[in-house]
Parts: sequence; structure tokens; C-alpha cells
Amino acid sequence: MMENSSVLPLNTSDATDYYTESPRSAIHQVFWITSLIIYCLAFVLGIIGNGLVIWVAGFRMIRTVTTVLFLNLASADFIFTAFLPFLIISTILQPHWPFGWFLCKLISSLANINMFASVFLLTLISLDRCVSILWPLWTRNHRTPPRAALGAAGAWTFALAFSIPSVIFRTTETTKDGITFCYSELDPWDEVEDEEDYFLYESRHWTLVLTRFIFGFVIPFLIITVCYGLITVRLWSGMKKVKSSRPFKILTAVVAAFFLCWFPFHVMGMIEASIYKHPHLEEVLPYLSPLSSSLAFVNSCLNPLLYVFIGRDFRERLFRSLPAALERALSEESAPTGTTGNSSTLTPDPETKGL
Repeated sequence: MMENSSVLPLNTSDATDYYTESPRSAIHQVFWITSLIIYCLAFVLGIIGNGLVIWVAGFRMIRTVTTVLFLNLASADFIFTAFLPFLIISTILQPHWPFGWFLCKLISSLANINMFASVFLLTLISLDRCVSILWPLWTRNHRTPPRAALGAAGAWTFALAFSIPSVIFRTTETTKDGITFCYSELDPWDEVEDEEDYFLYESRHWTLVLTRFIFGFVIPFLIITVCYGLITVRLWSGMKKVKSSRPFKILTAVVAAFFLCWFPFHVMGMIEASIYKHPHLEEVLPYLSPLSSSLAFVNSCLNPLLYVFIGRDFRERLFRSLPAALERALSEESAPTGTTGNSSTLTPDPETKGL
């Protein structure tokens, strides 16, 4: 059974009949053009912005816990946005996928790796901030770049593990008319004899959707929420005073942008998994699925902009070079801003003094 003919490698909508039998409506054209424009903007801004972050954090700055974590986050976004031209071309040729079986699997896997790596790294960053603020003395001796690199490696490992289903199920199929679809085949081993028996497809589809939603959204959201609750109590309690809340604003904006960009995607995944029992929902997929996917890709280019433009007057930023602004945004998180050395919420690591 062909579970997805969409050229977008993330969701699994059954849009084959729609694309092959129905002409595009005017509304669908609007959604299609909008998603195409978003793809192009995400590619340009993502390559430039994340490339700058990688250059600044990786080559211009002293290696710290902060730079290690944000360097990994920028790397995940850069790798993914580098493959966006394939999606732009396939969107123009919709529903035809001209790049073959290998790239169908690869780009779909990269999309899932990007999603999981981003959320796992953001969760790790939130935990790091929380521990640094609650236990500054302990983190002064134990919070080191090598351990941050080890944590980032763990995030990448888990992201790769959760992306295995894309490698297994993603495939291509070419029709008699020469149109190739990149889709998720949920029965790759031909276990179902009756094609009208949708139980296996539905159960596997829901398993993939719920696994992605729980481990890629719900659990990280709960962890980050708890961390932010503890951080907020400590920052705004009468005992702790800080001169600058810029690192807090940056991290808040980065996390908020991620969840706002990815939440519609998870909602669409659940709608798609409900098609088996509610076929009428299929009518909304050609309109909303490309838009929700393209909105998710926007997250890959937002973070560098947030680093630069949050926490200080925008006009002042325009007179600073982007590399210098990025360096300041990433390094200030490790700069001392508290009123006392032991109680500072942003106590510097020994190796970061002088930044």
C-alpha cells in the first residue's frame, strides 16, 4: 500500500489519488506556492545563518560548553538545509520525485534526524542551563566542553536511532505514466495478503506517529518546562539578582520557535494516521501537509536570527558585524552576570574566562 506520494519527506499522507486524478484547485495553488516560497527562504537564510554560527562557534571562539552545544545545533540545521534544493525542485515537479530511491531515503532520514537532534540538543541545553543555575559550585568543576561534546554525541546517537524507520519504510514507486512517488511503504515485506486489510498499516502508522510525537515532542517539552520552571523561580526570587536576562531570552526564543514550528507537523501526522477510519480527512492533506512541513523547515534558519536580534536594541545590531554579534550572543551566556561569584546564575567556566 502506498502510504505517501507527497514529495515532502516527513509526513505520510495518502495523496496519490488526489495528485493523479484531481486537478489543483486555486486554494491548493496558493498553499503550494506559499510552501515553495518558504522552502526557498529557509534554504537561503539557513545556509547563511547556520554557516555563520558554525564559523563563529567553531573557529572564532574558545571552546566552551555553550559553543559546543550550539555548534551541534547549528550543524544539524545546516546539514538539513543544504538538501532543501532537492525538496524545492520536487515541489515544483509535484508529485513527481526525480531523484531516485537513494535520495528519497536519505533526505527523509535527514529530516527526521534534524527534528530529533534539534529537540534533543535543545533539551540538553535546557538541562545544562538549569543545572548551572541551581548548582553553580558543582558545575564549576564538572561542567566541561568534553562532557558537553559527549552529551551532544548522545543526542545525535538517539536521533539516528529514531530515524531508522525512515530508512526501512521510505521507498519509491513509478507509475505507468512515468511519475515516481517518494512515499512510506508500511508493508515492505508483503505481510498483508488482503490489500483491503488496513489494520497492519494503521497500527504501524500510529506507532511511528506516536513514537515521534512522544519522544520528539512531549517528553522533551515536559523536561524543558520543568527546567524553565526551576530557572524562573531561581532567577526571579528575592535571593538571586541578575544584570542581564539575555541568555534566558535567547534560549526561550530558540525553544519556543522550535515547538511553534514543529507542533503543526505533529498535528498533521495524527490527522494523516486517522485517515483509515476517517477517510474524509484526506481532503485537507494536499492543502495543509506541505504548509506544515515547510513551517517545520523554517526552524532550521530561525536560530541564528534569534541569536543576533534578541536582547539588545535592534538598531545597535545593524551597526555590528554579524560574526561579532553572533560571538557576543553565544559567549555572553558564559559571562559572569550575577552579583556574587557563588550565586551567579551564569558563572563562567574556568576555561572561558576572558571571553
